[in-house]
Amino acid sequence: MKVVIAGGSGFLGQALATALAVDSHDLVVLTRHPGGGQHAATSRPGRIRPVAWAPTGEPGPWASEVDGAGAVVNLAGESIAGKRWSAAQKTRILDSRVRATRSLVAAIRGASAPPPVFVSGSAVGYYGPLGDEPVTEEAPPGADFLAGVCVHWEQEAARAASDRTRLVCVRTGLVLGKDGGALPQMLPPFRLGAGGPVGSGRQYWPWIHRDDWVALVRWAITATAVAGPVNATAPNPVTNATFASALGRAMHRPAFMPAPAFALRLLLGEMADALLLSGQRALPAKAQRLGFTFRFANAEDALAAIFAVRRDRSASE
Repeated sequence: MKVVIAGGSGFLGQALATALAVDSHDLVVLTRHPGGGQHAATSRPGRIRPVAWAPTGEPGPWASEVDGAGAVVNLAGESIAGKRWSAAQKTRILDSRVRATRSLVAAIRGASAPPPVFVSGSAVGYYGPLGDEPVTEEAPPGADFLAGVCVHWEQEAARAASDRTRLVCVRTGLVLGKDGGALPQMLPPFRLGAGGPVGSGRQYWPWIHRDDWVALVRWAITATAVAGPVNATAPNPVTNATFASALGRAMHRPAFMPAPAFALRLLLGEMADALLLSGQRALPAKAQRLGFTFRFANAEDALAAIFAVRRDRSASE
């Protein structure tokens, strides 16, 4: 099967593309820079082929790759945490997602053989900042900036849904991986023995191991009963304080030094409240109801596995 991935050169896209290629699928990665950062060839049948695209909101020459594809996956968009949120940066975050999704939807709607499934990215930020009440896919959207981004993102994706194309919106939480995402940015204080909770530590962090995220998206591509929003979060979200303790144990470092909320707000501005000082107790209700099984259900096990791999690799080097 041919799978087209927009945003396939990032932290999540690379892992997904590699896993699908190992499964003998043919991958087309839509990228602004097809000559650089290409995936290494896998040892099994299946290839990863970069194709240039410019997500302007309209289809381009790349749209021919969508016609006849078995699945299209949309992970494109400006990094949420890449820069401090100025007004211009917030516009880039929203517009990059809307334009990329609109481009793909136009290609799908214009295809003579549209893909049977369109998996489009979203985030648990859809629900807005919440307390400790469990949240499933049935919950309404929040009212802050990230919630608005997710609402617009999913609205654009919804235009691709038809009796020929099944739509899945993957609302992703904090993805844990050893070589990208948010986790490496958390490590320096812990390495110095100054790690700990951020703010009150009572806010819930809905997390997922990257291997489970990849497995969930692969499952969503093939499981025809899956449609609409799906929370890509582990079954056991934890408070930030619990997460910090688990991270400290995995690293064999102390985890009792809190990062004050006021300092984070001074450093990061609005982004501190949205990404660090608030959260959602999001549960993967739909995935579990439809039979998806998580390999890493507990943060302790997920972090222990990540840092065991790090130690094994360091020892071999």
